[in-house]
Amino acid sequence: QLQASGGGLVQPGGSLRLSCAASGPTNSGFAMGWFRQAPGNEREFVAALRWNGGYTYYSDSVKGRFTIARDRAKNSVDLQMDSLKPEDTAVYYCAAGFPILSSLRLWSAYRYWGQGTLVTVSS
Repeated sequence: QLQASGGGLVQPGGSLRLSCAASGPTNSGFAMGWFRQAPGNEREFVAALRWNGGYTYYSDSVKGRFTIARDRAKNSVDLQMDSLKPEDTAVYYCAAGFPILSSLRLWSAYRYWGQGTLVTVSS
């Protein structure tokens, strides 16, 4: 199970932090990620983290602005979102599973999903 928290309303240029805690095994191949879906759009990859080694991956649209990090003791990942833009407005979903490396950016590769949390970037 995944429990996501965070989100809300922020002005352009502001920051927000999303958190997602997982319960269950985090053995070899485990990864956690964030996806988002804006109205009328498909669900898109935002960031992911492979538990073994802590390797991180980002979409081009958020690279340099968002940071995904893990807390091993809590089995959780945070998504720190800085320099937010109106186009970042979406429902953000936490995901977890055992995707192969080549499928890390595909939502269909993740087995477990948290409830969505709305991020609105607006003045």
